Amino acid sequence: MPKPLTPETIRRPFARYSHGVEVPANHRIIFASGQLGISSDDNIPADVESQTRLCFENISAILAEAEMDLSDLVRINAYVTGREHLPGYMKTRDEFTADPPPASTLMIVSGFAREEFVVEVEVIAAKP
Repeated sequence: MPKPLTPETIRRPFARYSHGVEVPANHRIIFASGQLGISSDDNIPADVESQTRLCFENISAILAEAEMDLSDLVRINAYVTGREHLPGYMKTRDEFTADPPPASTLMIVSGFAREEFVVEVEVIAAKP
């Protein structure tokens, strides 16, 4: 089982994530490309919460192909197009992450390939 790393000698995480995650040697590792908030029928919701939900549903489907699920996440890299999207992204992300939470980075970027997108999420997962 991956081990969360949150040393008491450094500041606690700002939100629900681990500073690091150790993956044991006997684990398979999945690297998922960044997922955008778009449905299989090309619907792109306007709000960050709905787009984030689609990102994690897409990630869940990718992990299922490898017989994994969202509880196997060890790292999340997320990108939003504005500071105003941070609370909605984090609230929705937390609905999909297990305890202990994975390591995570959240960055504000200037945009994506299509301006309708406000969030993109990529992950790393590991499982024996």
